[in-house]
Amino acid sequence: MVTERQTETIDFLASPATHGGAPVERIDTHAAVVFLSGGLAWKLKRAVQYDYLDFSTAELRRLACEAEVRINRRAAPTLYRGVVAVTRQADGSLALGGAGTAVDWVVEMNRFEQKCLFDRLAGRGALDLGLMRPLAEAIAHFHGTAERRADHGGKAGMAWVIDGNAAGFAEFAGDVLDSPACGRLTHDALLELDRCERLLELRRAEGFVRQCHGDLHLRNIVLLDGRPTLFDAVEFNDEIACIDVLYDLAFLLMDLWRRRLARHANAVWNGYLSETGHHAGIRLLPLFLSCRAAVRAKTSATAARFQADRQSKSELESTAREYLTMAQQLLHPAPACLIAIGGFSGSGKSTLAQALAPALGAVPGAVVFRSDEIRKRLCGASPLDHLGPEGYTPEVSRRVYATAAEEAGATVRAGHSAIVDAVYGGPADREAIAHVAAMAAVPFVGLWLDAPESALIERARQRRHDASDADADVIRMQLKQDVGTVHWHRIQASSPADVVLQRATTHLTDQLPNPPVLSLVGAR
Repeated sequence: MVTERQTETIDFLASPATHGGAPVERIDTHAAVVFLSGGLAWKLKRAVQYDYLDFSTAELRRLACEAEVRINRRAAPTLYRGVVAVTRQADGSLALGGAGTAVDWVVEMNRFEQKCLFDRLAGRGALDLGLMRPLAEAIAHFHGTAERRADHGGKAGMAWVIDGNAAGFAEFAGDVLDSPACGRLTHDALLELDRCERLLELRRAEGFVRQCHGDLHLRNIVLLDGRPTLFDAVEFNDEIACIDVLYDLAFLLMDLWRRRLARHANAVWNGYLSETGHHAGIRLLPLFLSCRAAVRAKTSATAARFQADRQSKSELESTAREYLTMAQQLLHPAPACLIAIGGFSGSGKSTLAQALAPALGAVPGAVVFRSDEIRKRLCGASPLDHLGPEGYTPEVSRRVYATAAEEAGATVRAGHSAIVDAVYGGPADREAIAHVAAMAAVPFVGLWLDAPESALIERARQRRHDASDADADVIRMQLKQDVGTVHWHRIQASSPADVVLQRATTHLTDQLPNPPVLSLVGAR
């Protein structure tokens, strides 16, 4: 594994004298050593060779450093400064970027506060839910501009992942992981791969396999200048980095879910789908999530094998077993259901939908279809743009409800739950969305939120940065219309949001064969 001793170079980079006398903090990983000093960071590739990575020579490390800077500047241009040589001077000493012969290479980066890493924020309960939509937007933009790589991905790409996991399980299952459980997971994953083959190949042909991040978990995201920033993307193996964009996203969703951040995972999921419209790939998510957890099971077991400290070894072994169990569970998701939430503007439909979504169906919860956002999309506007009367004609509204029904139907047929948030003031619209569930053979529940005019208007007045254009005049107009007999379950929505959520959850628990998981509904 180790092909060259780098003791002299490491000692040089770890010395305060190299950095003008400033203190140096060192961070070790299996493939690199990072030195933090002053406002800069220096990343040295280890002289190692694995089956998926080759940094065995100084030339290979130089190429890897250059690739790392090039690839990561896509998402973090201000973080990656460049590649600097560690040189041997005429007097035999080492220097950074000196005139002598290069003996090794480092990536030079601007330093950031480690406390701003998303895994650190999550660890201390400080990862703001409000950051999830900007994070989803950042990932969507990153994927949208990434190079298409139809030479990778598809069924063969996922088979490579599953086979690699199986090989790792075979090596470590005896003393860390349960061998029969590993065998069942591999068997089930291959069956699911066969079922997904057509969709995987279609997405590859349509350009959804791209030069992605490849290692998109919370430790590789940092809050930089107030914005979620992706860094440390995989530069050393195209099999890992050139993947379906939803497989890239799945790592983050799995990481959030494992940390019991169900609402965060669901917010990223829905934000990403809203930004990209990639609903057609939803069917693949259980396979993608399971493979991500299985990779973590394998790598955790591998890391445990090389730990000298007994406690660290035991913790990693426990983590590996946890990931293995999670991988099997993710491959067998809860059945789908369709929920419609109606009521006049300001009744709290969107708030309730967002609160319920993490607890419904397959990980990471239900896909939320909000009529306000669909209307803006159909009119070619961004969610926060204000539409004039031309955006609210009967014809546009018919298209909005038809689109919501179509997209929700496709989602539940793909095995994921859906929540549609719309006024549903007409009996025909309510009947149409119920018919969608019937045709897909999934359970349906309609919820109707009631609130007095004063509460509706006050809530609309307090909205900020929201897709809804409804104001007091719109609400008064809605209240005058005849909604007919509402057969959906009516909830008094003038109460606080947590009370409304509890009432809705109680009803869904009575109505659904797979009711919401209360611990997820209330998850932070």
